[in-house]
Amino acid sequence: MATLFTKIIAREIPAEIVYENEHVVAFKDIAPQAPVHIVIVPRQEISGLASLPETGDHLAILNAAKTIAEQFGLTSGYRLVINQGEDAGQSVPHLHAHLLGGRTLSWPPG
Repeated sequence: MATLFTKIIAREIPAEIVYENEHVVAFKDIAPQAPVHIVIVPRQEISGLASLPETGDHLAILNAAKTIAEQFGLTSGYRLVINQGEDAGQSVPHLHAHLLGGRTLSWPPG
């Protein structure tokens, strides 16, 4: 069964896509937690960090985050979050990272 993110990648569900390449698609979060809140998703459907293969599209998430942060002018800092499992807040079983920035972010996050 295709996840919500797989459907966004296939353009079956609309999203405001801000970056994509052959490995990842990145789009604005529909419930942003910061002025800049981008979700970065590998095209390869992987359920989460616990299921990572040795190679694949997921390796491009960090490079995409750096590029997107530059694109959005996040020169004073940003946060990259990857949740694993329901207890951590992962609501879509497709590996993804949240890029948050545009304001001072507190710690601990919650």
